[in-house]
Amino acid sequence: QAQVVESGGGLVPPGGSLRLSCVASESIFSIFAMEWYRQAPGKQRELVAAVTSGGSTNYADSGKGRFTISRGNAKNTVYLEMNSLKPEDTAIYYCRARGMATYWGQGTQVTVSS
Repeated sequence: QAQVVESGGGLVPPGGSLRLSCVASESIFSIFAMEWYRQAPGKQRELVAAVTSGGSTNYADSGKGRFTISRGNAKNTVYLEMNSLKPEDTAIYYCRARGMATYWGQGTQVTVSS
């Protein structure tokens, strides 16, 4: 069964760091991009960062210079390193795998608060 699973969320103080992980099952074929989205309460879901199978990356302005997306050595694994976190980064973070079909994970909560 195809699935995408995120982990690594939590509560951090402003200025802190978190590393999110995402694993897409190998039954998802021909993944050409893996992406991180986030959705804050009362707001639309927005793209945070993306990486293609060729290694190209793309970032939303809100995360440039603070967030880094990278692919893991294991197949279908992607990470989001988040530094200098701000309260406005508080959201549920979702991973999306784009292949022959598109699959979403269930999300992981990130809360930035003192």
